[in-house]
Amino acid sequence: MTPYAAPIADMRFAATRLAGFGEIAGLPGGEELSDELLVSILKEGGKFAAGVLAPLNRIGDLEGSRLENGVVRTPEGWASAYRAFVDGGWNAVPFDERHGGQGLPWLVATALQEMWQAACMAFALCPMLTQAVVEAISHHGSPELKSRFLPKLVSGEWAGTMNLTEPQAGSDLAAIRTRAERDGDHYRISGQKIFITYGDHELAENIVHLVLARLPDAPQGVKGISLFVVPKYLVGESG
Repeated sequence: MTPYAAPIADMRFAATRLAGFGEIAGLPGGEELSDELLVSILKEGGKFAAGVLAPLNRIGDLEGSRLENGVVRTPEGWASAYRAFVDGGWNAVPFDERHGGQGLPWLVATALQEMWQAACMAFALCPMLTQAVVEAISHHGSPELKSRFLPKLVSGEWAGTMNLTEPQAGSDLAAIRTRAERDGDHYRISGQKIFITYGDHELAENIVHLVLARLPDAPQGVKGISLFVVPKYLVGESG
């Protein structure tokens, strides 16, 4: 196993001397931020990255994921590492406290993400995608979507993905053919997507896909593309 040690001193220097951590702490909501808290978070994150995530690299290379009876199984240790990640509150660091987040600045979250990705990129892609889904729904989702999906996405109990490209489209998303047709108060999505990182796994209770698709009357090109929330398991009003 290749050992990992988070560069705490360098990260602290970059945050406090270059990235304006002191100015961020002076903004509304930053009253509890301090250099001591920053260092404490970085140290704990470093321990998790070194002790839990870094050992997954070799296991992942040797075992890989596998399909068993219609369920994708991740390598040994992945599920327990993900539970520890969620239980430790690491997924919720930069998000709104109204949805269960910790409300810490992205400056702190970015330093932690550097640790996750440096220690085990294969693992870190999962929470990275989940955080992207949280950001998209937070900024563009309806109040109903926010209340229904954000709390469990923020905690990490549910994971997220993005379903963008298609076999005939490649990087030209204007060429996608996936369709969305209204059916009452929801849409039915049909089509084929490829390269869906963490598209299925047993780590989280549900997987929330953000899917690019076109409505029947949508114009051609990128202006006709819409984004739809497509959970693996449908979510009712009760959650």
